[in-house]
Amino acid sequence: MVSFWNSHFTTDLISSVKNAIPYKDYREEDIRRKINAIGYNPIDIMVTGITGAGKSTTLNALFQKEVAKEGEGVDPETMEISSYSLSDERIRLWDTPGLGDGVIEDINHSKKIIDLLYKPYGENSQFGFIDLALIVLDGGSRDLGTTYKLLNEIIVPNMPSDRILIAINQCDMGMKGKYWDAQSKTPHPELVAQLEEKSMSVVNRVYEATGLEIKKPIYYSAKNDYNIYKLLDLIVDNLPSTSRRLK
Repeated sequence: MVSFWNSHFTTDLISSVKNAIPYKDYREEDIRRKINAIGYNPIDIMVTGITGAGKSTTLNALFQKEVAKEGEGVDPETMEISSYSLSDERIRLWDTPGLGDGVIEDINHSKKIIDLLYKPYGENSQFGFIDLALIVLDGGSRDLGTTYKLLNEIIVPNMPSDRILIAINQCDMGMKGKYWDAQSKTPHPELVAQLEEKSMSVVNRVYEATGLEIKKPIYYSAKNDYNIYKLLDLIVDNLPSTSRRLK
């Protein structure tokens, strides 16, 4: 039987090999092949979540430099919609305002998100501009009420479930920082179990509220550069093969 620490040694070895590849160039051939199949580029991905979940930190981790300004505490920084490109501009990420800033602000931000989801790909197009929606959850929060409102009332009714991706950021804070190895920047088994449970809880909560099955979320820590490749795999593995037809 492979122990937890031996398995982590293997994972770290694989990661060290992967680290020779900048995130922006990761799985470039797979991305090129999928984009050739769909027949257009870039693939547009909306990135959204509540304020403080770490959307901007995630984008900065993916690009390995500061491309999006990070907020202090829970103060929102992403008030407008901005875009950033990966893989030689084959994938474009759209950073949207976070929910949880107040009733009026949430109404305005929700409208911006829905408008972006229904933006057509060109004039009079029957296809949507946004191909995928990536929702970033706060792994350190136990109160996900606003997140489920975003998912169940805004994203799921306006986006096909197979185009919804969920990722749990700040997984190092999943148990208030307990069972996170700060030196190796990896979780202990107790934290892994809690994160796996949280991932399944998200799937179940969305199904109970909407009747739709979504993909199981992955977890990562943008701040600690942990599991960023899993986040990229989630995106690349689920790049669409067809355009998204608007309702």
